[in-house]
Order: sequence, then structure tokens, then C-alpha cells
Amino acid sequence: MKILIIEDEKLVADNLKAGLEQHRFTVDVAYNGKDGYCLAGEYEYDVIILDLMLPDMEGEDLCSRLRDEKSGSFILMLTAKRQLENIVEGLNCGADDYLTKPFEFSELLARIRALLRRSSQDKKNVFSAGSITLDLEKEQVYSGDRRIKLTKKEYMILEYLLRNRGQLISRNQLLEHAWDRNVDIFTNVVDTHIKNLRKKLGRSGNIIESVYGSGYRITQYE
Repeated sequence: MKILIIEDEKLVADNLKAGLEQHRFTVDVAYNGKDGYCLAGEYEYDVIILDLMLPDMEGEDLCSRLRDEKSGSFILMLTAKRQLENIVEGLNCGADDYLTKPFEFSELLARIRALLRRSSQDKKNVFSAGSITLDLEKEQVYSGDRRIKLTKKEYMILEYLLRNRGQLISRNQLLEHAWDRNVDIFTNVVDTHIKNLRKKLGRSGNIIESVYGSGYRITQYE
């Protein structure tokens, strides 16, 4: 899944990016509101983490603009303001959740996963199709009782397909959600990773159906 961090404190932003990438998220970073607004308009993000104390624009105004123009992205606001009225104002401008600084990374991770469950067919941390099970909390994949070791990209592709079971997912959609904005959109990297993923899944790899010229989809359900 893909996340945009809009945070002017570079050390904080970079640490969040590194931590989220370790948990198999794709992450872009903007260090000011203007750049964050441009990235949100150009790319599709599952979650936008927005610090409300930005130097170049009011965080609440940016939140409202993002909500108006990026209705599909969840917005998690970060704020150093602990007063109830500030939190209420942030939620009223369109944020889906908030965290007050300082916070534990584990809580941020849990809140991101909770937001993502809202848009999922399954309101839980486990996705299954055929004999394949993906456990988001443990970040592990199983074929029956056998654990399958996947690369970060293979895991992210499988997760996105399972989250959208039965839906046809284009190569561009997979590039959007499993790679950052620097990826070459004309590359065949998606097909290569799908091939490797199927190989690792063994006989269960047939749950991933190829639709010629269009993309891929999960075809088997529990």
C-alpha cells in the first residue's frame, strides 16, 4: 500500500518513511505543503499522513483541499496541539484520524492499518484466497501450513491483489501502489514480479489470473 507523508521536520519525515518501508509500505515524502499538494494530485495514495504545522500553508486548509480533491485517500493528521478544539477542527476539515506528537510508531502503524481496513472487503488483518493466507500483523504469507518467503515487492503485490479480490487490477495500478514515484512506468517489472510470485506460491499461484493486455486478478476464494 502507498503512503504520502507531508511533514516539514525532515528527520521526523525520514524516520517515518524508513519505519513504514520496513513494514512493506511504499512511501513518498513532501517536506512542505505545496509539494505535498502537488504529489497528492499527481499520484494515488492509500493514506496521506499530514502534519498540521506546516511552514508554507495552514495544515487545516491543505487538509480541506486534499479531502475535496482526493476523496479516495485516508488522511491521518499529526498535530502537536493537544487542545480538544484543535483536534475537532482537524477532523472537521476532513481528516479521518489524528495523532498528537510525540507518539509511538507502533500506534501510528496500528492506526494506518485500521484506516486501510475500512476500504477492504475483509475488516480484519488476514486475507485468504484458495490455500493462500496473508497475515498483515505478522507480515507473513502461508500456503496451507507452509510459510512462503516473499520479497517486499512480491508481498506488496499479493497484498494489493488480495485486498481487491475478484477485481481486475492493471499493471499501472500495481505500479502506483507497490512502487514510489520514481518508477519507470514503461518497465516490465510488474510482470517479472508476478512471475516470481507465482513460482514461489507453487500450485497455489494459479489464484493469480492474467488478463491479456489488461492486468491481473485473484480468482479463487475461500
